Amino acid sequence: MSAEHQLQRLGFLTIGLFDPQNPAEGHESTLEIIELGERLGFDSAWLRHRHLQFGISSPIAVMAAASQRTSRIELGTAVTPMGWENPLRLAEDLATVDILSRGRINPGISVGTPMDFETVQHVLYPNTAQVEDFSKARVELFNRLVAGEPVREFSGKRGVVEEFSNRVEPHSPGLRDRLWYGAGSMDSAVWAGEHGMNLLTSSVVFPHDDETPDFAQSQARQIQAFRQAAAEHAPESPARVSQGLVVIPTDSATTAQKAKYHAYVNERTPRTKKPQGPRNMLFAKDLIGTSEAIADQLHAHAGFQEVTEVAFALPFSFDHEDYVQILTDIAQRLGPLLGWRPAA
Repeated sequence: MSAEHQLQRLGFLTIGLFDPQNPAEGHESTLEIIELGERLGFDSAWLRHRHLQFGISSPIAVMAAASQRTSRIELGTAVTPMGWENPLRLAEDLATVDILSRGRINPGISVGTPMDFETVQHVLYPNTAQVEDFSKARVELFNRLVAGEPVREFSGKRGVVEEFSNRVEPHSPGLRDRLWYGAGSMDSAVWAGEHGMNLLTSSVVFPHDDETPDFAQSQARQIQAFRQAAAEHAPESPARVSQGLVVIPTDSATTAQKAKYHAYVNERTPRTKKPQGPRNMLFAKDLIGTSEAIADQLHAHAGFQEVTEVAFALPFSFDHEDYVQILTDIAQRLGPLLGWRPAA
């Protein structure tokens, strides 16, 4: 790999799975995994966002806790679905945690109607479900609020002690530059670049109808289009792109772990063989094997060749000791093979 393509930033992504009969143990496991990531030198840890499931429903709360148990590692969401959020309240919460973490928060967001909306709309938006705007306009509003643009005209003192602001408080000046958009289509990737956001890519892409159904090539083209749009929007501020694939090194895995990992990958592999659904969705293959074998596959991956930072996704359903083994192998074996060096 040439110097300009060496991996510069290495992160990981977790769903924070927990047992509904003992949710505290699962959340504690997630915090311990983030602490381990910092000790291993990872640059970032990312949390998935799951509502009405047995994964993290409040990543902001978990990031707040993690920020007090770590000192260096960046913390992000991949991704927060804006359809579940009030942009003003979300901006307040994220700015607060960014202040507490001393500027380590990387919010990743996406748009669209909430999943299974017809089953939750009576609770989520009891009086406004039919008129809620789930388009990218919701993200544009959120971006402006995070940037510190005025919410209202009124500010100043009222009465003896109360003082009011006309913008979201606390204001965290660098947070706007650390907003990410989770995109899987060409249109969304270009939109993110045009609106001054960083780009989160994952193990899913939606190719154009005229494209050959090749995941890596489609992802590479989206990244290239994003970079061009971002450069035209703000040529003085290079935008960031992070790739998120499922990567499972087995270097130090036990025989039982290897059997579990291969069974997981084998169950998921059939969906990668052809486009899925009405939008011809393409899934990336999970990468499993020795670090040397995975590194060879990544070096040949057109999408990976376009990035200098990644957030490898941990499998959903593994156990704590599995994540310890996988993260340790990624940091100590795979990462260096990709040109990465652990943070001090």
